[in-house]
Amino acid sequence: MSRIERIVDPEVLSIEQLLARPDMDSASVADSVSHIIEMVREQGDGALIAYARQFDGAQLQSVVVSSETMEKAKADVDEDLRMAIERAKENIERFHRAQKPTDERVETEPGVYCWRKSVPLKRVGLYIPGGSAPLFSTVLMLAVPARIAGCGEIVLCTPPRPDGTIDPAILYAASISGVTKVIASGGAQAIAALAFGTESVPAVDKIFGPGNRFVTEAKQQVAGYRCAIDMPAGPSEVMVVIDSKSNPDFAAADMLSQAEHGPDSQVILVVLSDDVVAGEALVDRVEQKMSEQMKSLNRIEVIEHSLKYAKAVIVTSMDLCAEVVNRYAPEHLIINISNFVELERRVVNAGSVFLGMYSCESAGDYASGTNHTLPTSGWARSHSGVSLDSFLKKITFQRITQRGLRSLGPTIETMAKAEKLDAHAAAVRVRLHTLGKEKK
Repeated sequence: MSRIERIVDPEVLSIEQLLARPDMDSASVADSVSHIIEMVREQGDGALIAYARQFDGAQLQSVVVSSETMEKAKADVDEDLRMAIERAKENIERFHRAQKPTDERVETEPGVYCWRKSVPLKRVGLYIPGGSAPLFSTVLMLAVPARIAGCGEIVLCTPPRPDGTIDPAILYAASISGVTKVIASGGAQAIAALAFGTESVPAVDKIFGPGNRFVTEAKQQVAGYRCAIDMPAGPSEVMVVIDSKSNPDFAAADMLSQAEHGPDSQVILVVLSDDVVAGEALVDRVEQKMSEQMKSLNRIEVIEHSLKYAKAVIVTSMDLCAEVVNRYAPEHLIINISNFVELERRVVNAGSVFLGMYSCESAGDYASGTNHTLPTSGWARSHSGVSLDSFLKKITFQRITQRGLRSLGPTIETMAKAEKLDAHAAAVRVRLHTLGKEKK
């Protein structure tokens, strides 16, 4: 592997520029995706079948996965994997069930009652990448909270393999997690189908799930029409923070586990050291361990391409370390330093945080219970990862009694008149007038 670019004590205002994510050709992607969306809107299932042939090499008669195929999937999944999927599902359920909201009810002043009600989304769409790394774990991360939230329909789209089948582990995870319909379609065309509907795919209220540049672009485009999405997203990323007490083997493994996600993934190593020379030596050791570990991995080409975007930042103070973390706003943040509590307190921008030497990102990706569908590309500054709330909408209610309106009415009238909205003021005044007559 080539030597990772190194940055020493960067100026605070230059951090985001120095750690910029890989720049992709977004214009050509946007045009291609726009065309695909229009084709699906015009041709429905026919377009999905044609795109499956073009992009996946699959000859499909129907995009709907049959109930018989779903049943058969269990037998096609190794027993150890079935047990692992079930155990992960239990932890994900336990964590997300604890997020059920308690809707508040407040009497803001005598006779004025306000409250909220949490309502599950009626129909949601889940996108699950397939290909060389079928993400059955993402099925659990999305379908389990959707079911706990009470969503009526959970429609899952995932690309078919060249023989037209779906990876059995994806189907098994779907069958035990509450998915109501599985569609053999991937890419931007699947997002278009979920957003606008086809003969076989019902239009959904919100789309969830990760994907490549085309999927991400499609989600952003359909969000401008009628369909909500979970969050803006891009290539996956990790920031690993270490110090002289950290195990370089662990840091190397964490970086490689992220780099294998895709060729445009990014890994950032942050070394906290009051001595720059010692910090440089620690980066050297991590690089050496990465080279050694890569020899036994099976996605070498992907990893090597991803590592072209890797950076190592050496910082000589905790203050600057926190600035680097929060200005980069990583999707995954591993804090593997002796005083991880101190840095934990300062973290305000991150998708998911892993504390201490034994909290590897893989745990959150699969089975600890937290959700692995997280904001990337710096969106952690303003967005949260998927949670139970993602599948709920909040409706506010209020009830105002006669006493409440008599008390609050003059305030409302004064504000409405000041904004020159006379009809607003009149809506209060007519009621107060009626109350005055009733009182007589």
